[in-house]
Amino acid sequence: MEGVTDPITQALLDDWQRGFPICARPFAELALSLGLDEADVIARLDTQRRNGRITRVGATCAPNAVSASTLAAVAAPEDRIEEVAAIIGAEPGINHSYLRENDWNLWFVATGPDRAHVDAALARIAERTGLRVMDLRLVRPFNVDLGFALRRNGTAHGTAKTVDPSVFRPDDRPILQALTRGLPLVPRPYLELAETVGRREADVLERIGVLVDAGIIARLGIIVRHRALGWRSNAMVVWDLPHDAITTAGPLLAAQPGITLCYERTPVPGLWPYRLYSMIHARTRADALDVLTRVCRLPELQGVPHLPLFSLHCFKQTGAMVAAPQKEIA
Repeated sequence: MEGVTDPITQALLDDWQRGFPICARPFAELALSLGLDEADVIARLDTQRRNGRITRVGATCAPNAVSASTLAAVAAPEDRIEEVAAIIGAEPGINHSYLRENDWNLWFVATGPDRAHVDAALARIAERTGLRVMDLRLVRPFNVDLGFALRRNGTAHGTAKTVDPSVFRPDDRPILQALTRGLPLVPRPYLELAETVGRREADVLERIGVLVDAGIIARLGIIVRHRALGWRSNAMVVWDLPHDAITTAGPLLAAQPGITLCYERTPVPGLWPYRLYSMIHARTRADALDVLTRVCRLPELQGVPHLPLFSLHCFKQTGAMVAAPQKEIA
């Protein structure tokens, strides 16, 4: 693991990217598993957060289960890239923003409590930049549980869950938003979260357990910054396949070693024909291209037109917006 030589810290960051305990003193449970004390675990995580190797200990939510999101892109002139990226990043619901190798060069994920919020954000970006915004809505996910096996025997992905949105309650939304921002690194983080949202700790713990079991919380654990840990070659590969063919090719592609995300999105007729998306995160460009060469040999993908869009710069990476800001609620 780049920059982390201590084997206990390696185990902490590798083993707790998902399955984080839902109990009054979760860091004490991590400590027990690692042969440490609670204060040591908290201190190690605080160090990794301050040095930029982790973003938070918190949650990611299943896409479009109880909130809304979309992948979008603009074609920014080279001399306006920084300006346009700043306009995009100023929207609070933008949680990922990247410069990629393509004429459609600025790619971002817009999130919000509902589709109207996302549509309004895209409209503001189009108006403020004067550029067309390509809206690529999610059709079906095949693997959206991004994780990184930082040791040779680590596990990159969890088991996919069927999402049951019927258990969601409106008063869950502030809990989810707090979790996407990250738990405080204190002995009783759920108590502090509960006090923030005006709830009892036992109630918050019960609701988080329900949301995890329902798949609404896709992952609860340590969210690492893969670039800071050496995974610096990030390629989004888009494939021009019809919807029916993706039914077979999508799950197959998602299961391949080296493929970290995989999903189907809507095309834009006459502009962007690609429906199947896959992510490759690797330590070098050569490693990423090796993964792509290997998956291109799959019978379902042989000869399929595709484009690898390597990331050149990350402008923004944060948790998703699942609740409207307070000024919008009032």
